[in-house]
Amino acid sequence: MTDGVRAATDVVAKRLGKLKPRAAIVLGSGLGGVAEAVRDAVRIPYKDIPGFPEPGAPGHKGELVGGTLEGVPVVVQSGRFHLYEGHAPEVAALPTRVFARLGATTLVVTNAAGGIRHTFRPPVLMLIADHINLMFKNPLVGPVAEGDERFPDMSDPYDPALRRLARDVARTERIPLEEGVYAGLLGPSFETPAEIRMLQRIGADAVGMSTVPEVIAARPRHPLSRVLEHHERGRRSVGAEAVASRGARGREAGGGSARAAHQGGAAASLVSLESVGA
Repeated sequence: MTDGVRAATDVVAKRLGKLKPRAAIVLGSGLGGVAEAVRDAVRIPYKDIPGFPEPGAPGHKGELVGGTLEGVPVVVQSGRFHLYEGHAPEVAALPTRVFARLGATTLVVTNAAGGIRHTFRPPVLMLIADHINLMFKNPLVGPVAEGDERFPDMSDPYDPALRRLARDVARTERIPLEEGVYAGLLGPSFETPAEIRMLQRIGADAVGMSTVPEVIAARPRHPLSRVLEHHERGRRSVGAEAVASRGARGREAGGGSARAAHQGGAAASLVSLESVGA
């Protein structure tokens, strides 16, 4: 996989030219408009990038877009690779590793998800404070790749400083913001009522089928101890979700914000919640 990361990075870096992205943004379902907002855009189809398959989820375009958002140099991943499509965890995490090699120090990971917490009254935006990996797969399994660690610290997978930033922005913009735990499941079937009750009992507030592999891959490359002391080298994580309806979990929808890209040395995860589980 190290050779694959290097090959993909070389192609992307060559196409980006002088652009050195400070932030990378992974777009979930319904957030394709963010890629359209990138200025001076350089579009790189996945078919031109070694190891990047074509995304199979509806609304996932299949390209990297480099440019600027509000003056911040970024690279945007328009279309992610889900495990439920049959991809290995290291494939789902490949773009994250490429972004790290490109020098991006902020990662914003977005997705669509279902709400579980009974107090949610849609629409709600939820900041991810932690996650539960119920995919039972991990992109770090196998030989330790270049830049990875064998036993990375996951005590703060979603960076506290970025979460404070998100809360500050939400307060300033008067955006209602919740905070909670995201459960990542393999999918592609939605959860049964019994599974929703189980997720509630183990502490999950929202459930989805992505995000976790990217965050796991990002953390060991930028350990927490270095993140807090050397922001220019570290990658931190924060997450948010928007709840659109109550009841059985429905189709995916996009949500979140790219504003966290202004905070250097970080990784962020933003999730849109579609429904609230019974």
